[in-house]
Amino acid sequence: MSTLAAFPAVPGGVDLDSLYAPPAERIQKAVLDRLVDVHEDYLKVATFFCLATASGNGLDASPRGGPPGFVRVLDPYTVAFADWPGNNRIESMRNLQQDERVGMLFLFPGLDVFLRINGIARVSAWPDLLATLAEQGRTPKTATVVRLNEVLFHCGKAGNRARLWEQESLVDRSKVPTPGQMMARLTGISKEEGAQLDTHYAHAVRHDLY
Repeated sequence: MSTLAAFPAVPGGVDLDSLYAPPAERIQKAVLDRLVDVHEDYLKVATFFCLATASGNGLDASPRGGPPGFVRVLDPYTVAFADWPGNNRIESMRNLQQDERVGMLFLFPGLDVFLRINGIARVSAWPDLLATLAEQGRTPKTATVVRLNEVLFHCGKAGNRARLWEQESLVDRSKVPTPGQMMARLTGISKEEGAQLDTHYAHAVRHDLY
């Protein structure tokens, strides 16, 4: 049984308004329904974000990355990004066929600021759009087009609590299982097969990007 059962639901939930002050007026005014120049400046240098989607089976969050500007601004209300090879679960795209809501959280290495986009999204295979999203001479099979409902900047306190960009925060590879060791534990493959997987993974994760 989940330990969540040890925390019974309270009718009406926790009174959050009694615990937290409302956001300052300037914070509320900075939440927009469209992109302006400062948002576009950050999107031009963005190389990584996490994509949140939902379906009747629950929620999902997955990473997306690319060269600076890989998330393209189509107009002040719309952005698009390509889908590139991963593990082929394609859960985000399958989720969007059931529920168009999305959330995007951008991280900027070395900077104490995050960018958040919430909206609705659809998967597209429109050739003209895919051609504009080509990378390394490859054209994606699909792209996701997002219509913004909200865009806002988020402070970097979480990153500083995690000491995210500090060299000493890099995880020691020897302290955690390798991908091959994880697969051996989770799927029952042999240690030898796991070692072979590690060799393949180290190359593929860096070079088989498109």
